[in-house]
Amino acid sequence: MKEKAKILDKEAINRAIMRVAHEIIEKNKGTADLCVVGIRTRGVYIAKRLAECIKKIEGKDISAGALDITLYRDDLALASGQPLVRKTEIDFDINDKKLVLVDDVLYTGRTIRAALDALIDFGRPKSIQLAVLVDRGHRELPIRADFVGKNIPTSKQEIVEVHLEEPDGNDEVLIVEKE
Repeated sequence: MKEKAKILDKEAINRAIMRVAHEIIEKNKGTADLCVVGIRTRGVYIAKRLAECIKKIEGKDISAGALDITLYRDDLALASGQPLVRKTEIDFDINDKKLVLVDDVLYTGRTIRAALDALIDFGRPKSIQLAVLVDRGHRELPIRADFVGKNIPTSKQEIVEVHLEEPDGNDEVLIVEKE
């Protein structure tokens, strides 16, 4: 893989997450019944950062959870070997909540479809909104994000890599060329 461009650095990621937090508060008219759930792996870290930003802005804690969608993927049968299933951590009631589902990159929409299926197994939220750090286009399903940190038009030969401090050691979003 060859790096083509750095799209976001640490400061730009922080600004995008803060802006999305403000948009979430505005759309939901505050934090009442609001919670965030991140899709493993990087969506979880972004969800936690959003929850922290919302607390800074509003002075109120909101619940944040982690969702593993491995067994809900429509390409599971195509994967070779045993899938790596990680822990879903939603230790709060999602019934009648305004739930914000969080992921790092929105591409085909298939990950979000799997996440919606997984979430419904935990209850019936009042609403589900989608927040992503990057929307790169190329949807295969009719799924649209409610909150987007950055729209990055890409070709199908490009890959958007999101690196976050927590799992990767640094914050940046890169476009890399498939080799």
